[in-house]
Amino acid sequence: MNATERRMLDMLKKGRDQFGVVAVKAEFEAEGTRPDELLRLIELTYRADLDLALKIGGCEAVSDLHASKLYGASYIIGPMVETPYALTKFIDAKAKTYGDNPEGTEFLFNLETQATLENLEDMLPLAKASLDGIVFGRVDFTLSRGLARGAINERQITDAVLKAAYACAKADLDLVVGGSVAVEAAPVLREIRTIRLDRFETRKVVFDGSAVEAANFEAGIANAVAFELAWLENKRDYYNTIADEDLDRIRMMQERSAIAMRQQLSRATA
Repeated sequence: MNATERRMLDMLKKGRDQFGVVAVKAEFEAEGTRPDELLRLIELTYRADLDLALKIGGCEAVSDLHASKLYGASYIIGPMVETPYALTKFIDAKAKTYGDNPEGTEFLFNLETQATLENLEDMLPLAKASLDGIVFGRVDFTLSRGLARGAINERQITDAVLKAAYACAKADLDLVVGGSVAVEAAPVLREIRTIRLDRFETRKVVFDGSAVEAANFEAGIANAVAFELAWLENKRDYYNTIADEDLDRIRMMQERSAIAMRQQLSRATA
C-alpha cells in the first residue's frame, strides 16, 4: 500500500466513523473498472470494514455476476433496466449465478431513464418478489429527459425521484439515490428522505440515508470528494509507472535496432 492509498484508507475510516459511509462503489459499466484497479479498491474497502457496491455491465451480465461473487460484493446494481422484460433478464441472471436466496448480497436495479419511470408500476411486482431495491441515477435520468446536467436538482427531477420513493416505500424496497450528489443536493435529499431514502452515493462512496440529516453532511461530502480525487490520482500514477517501467530497455532496444539497420544498409551498399 503506497502513501496515497494509506491516505485514502484514512479517508474511508473517517467517513465510516464520522459521516455515515457504509460502502465503496465500483462500476463495470460506464466507469469500466479494470480488474487490477478493482483489487486495489477492494483492499481499501475491506481494510476500512466497509461493504462493496458493484454496478455490473448490463442486466444480463452473467460473467460480471460470477466475478462479483469472487470479489464479495454486498450490493449489485443492474444498469439500464427499462422494461419488465429487462428486469426479468436481471432476475434470471441473478438466479443463475446466486440461486434464489443469496446470503449477504443485495440486488438492485438502476432507474435512470424516463422510460423506466413510466414502466415502474409494472416492474414493481417483479422487483418486490426477487430484488432488494432501486438505485435512482439522477444524471442519466436528467439527460434522458433532454435536459442539461445542471438541471439535476430542479423540481421536475426531484418530483420524479419522489415518485420512485413513494413506490419503494409502498413495496418495501430500498431506495438509493445517486447522480452528482454534492452539497447543493442536500435539500433535495432531505425531502426524499421524508418519504424513503436508504442510501445515497457519490461516484465511489455510499452513505447511509440518515447522513443527509447530520450537521456534518458538508464535511462528509468533502471527504468523499477528496477520496475520489485521490483515487483518480493514484490510478494515474499507477498506469504512468507501468507505462514508464520499460523505458530504459526500450531505448536500449531502439539503439540496437538502429545499429543493426545501419550495419545491414552498409553491407547492402558495399
